[in-house]
Amino acid sequence: MNAFAQNTSVIHYQKGLYDTHPFPDQVYAREKLANSAVCWINTYGLHFQEEFAHLIKGLTWDDFLIKLLGAPEHANKLLHVDQTLFVSIRILKTDQKSLGSEQMYFMFDHQILWSIQEKKGDYFGWIRERIEHDRGVVRKQGTDYLFYLILESIVENYKATFRKLTQKEWDMSRLLHTEPTTEVMLRLEKSKKKLIKIKRAGTSLREICLKLESIDNHQVHKKYFAELKEQCAILLSEIDFEIQEIESSVNLMYSLQSQKLNEVMKTLTIFSVTFIPLTFLAGVYGMNFKYMPELSSPNGYYIILGIMAVTFIGVLSYFKSKKWF
Repeated sequence: MNAFAQNTSVIHYQKGLYDTHPFPDQVYAREKLANSAVCWINTYGLHFQEEFAHLIKGLTWDDFLIKLLGAPEHANKLLHVDQTLFVSIRILKTDQKSLGSEQMYFMFDHQILWSIQEKKGDYFGWIRERIEHDRGVVRKQGTDYLFYLILESIVENYKATFRKLTQKEWDMSRLLHTEPTTEVMLRLEKSKKKLIKIKRAGTSLREICLKLESIDNHQVHKKYFAELKEQCAILLSEIDFEIQEIESSVNLMYSLQSQKLNEVMKTLTIFSVTFIPLTFLAGVYGMNFKYMPELSSPNGYYIILGIMAVTFIGVLSYFKSKKWF
């Protein structure tokens, strides 16, 4: 069995029928399908260009799809090629700590859906279980419903990642009593970047849903993708709110830090101003001139100390009357 066959699986299903098996080690043709069965082909890896071409020809799809799969990385794209829909989208990999991404391609007509993923592993296990155990209405629906379930699984995964991030990374009530250290600021900035990544991925999905909702194809039930579009919109709204909360908290922490610094500077300034006249008096009587009348006075030392004390108390009283401390 070649590498392409090892990384490709096939599921056939319809009402009362279920069959799953590895991809056969030969050209797969549309004639292998029952007339009313739905076929889900899933491939891990984007480098099997020769095998992609053979499979597209075996399924009697337009050769233009071969060119699309062989082109460099696509942006979000939805094309109607003959009777086949081609969808290209960048998906967020939430199983990675840094939230990486992968390219995914989907091609489907009324009977076959082929999903191609850049990296191994996905979030579609529950869909396979529903098909296998005939739960819900998936076996009664076509490829558009299967594609809807796949996109819904991706959206739900984004939601779960978003909730986990907001619960784990920060607590707004606790942040208000947290010292605004460099570590705290960096953690908040990392969290914000992760939220932006989820938002970017959610925006991509919403754009695809908008295109699917407006596409002129009787094989695609638009109601599925209209509902999915609303889920994406709600998720994006929640992410925007959390980003604003983080920015507001960061600004508040900076304000509190500035306020503390101002209080310290105010205290230091008061002490400095209070001791300026005392320093002046000490400087005058420390010049050691020979003829200074006060130096010959028996009580000169005590008089100067008294003047310093009165001056000190007077300055503090003035600041107190101005409510500067």
